[in-house]
Amino acid sequence: METLTRILAIAAGGACGAVARYLINISPLQNLFKPFPFPTFFINITGSFLIGFLLILLTDRFQTNENLRFAIMVGFLGAFTTFSTFELEIWGLIKENQFLTAFLYFFLSVLVGFVAVALGIALARKL
Repeated sequence: METLTRILAIAAGGACGAVARYLINISPLQNLFKPFPFPTFFINITGSFLIGFLLILLTDRFQTNENLRFAIMVGFLGAFTTFSTFELEIWGLIKENQFLTAFLYFFLSVLVGFVAVALGIALARKL
C-alpha cells in the first residue's frame, strides 16, 4: 500500500509539473528573445534552482512527509524538467570528488544527447 501511495503522489506531482511546463511554453515568454528558446531555458534554470533549493529545504531544514518529497522532487520537477535532475546528479558527483565522472557525464550527455536527437530525426525522415 505504501508503494501505491508513493506512486500516486509522484503521478499527481508529475501531472502538475507537466501542466506547469505546458503553461510556460504557451505563455508570452515564448516570444521573448526569439529565436532563442527562452521558455525551455527558463524551465531548465528554474527547475535546477528548485531541485537544489528543495533538496535542502525538504530534507535538512524541515521534516516533511516522504511522499510529499517524492511528489515534488520526482513527480513535479521530473515532469517539469529532467534537466534539474541532470544538474543535481552532476552536483552529487562533484560533491563526492568524482570530477572526471562529472565532466564526462556532463559532456557526453550534451554531445551524445544532441547526436541522438539528430539521428532520431534522420531515421524518422527516412521512414
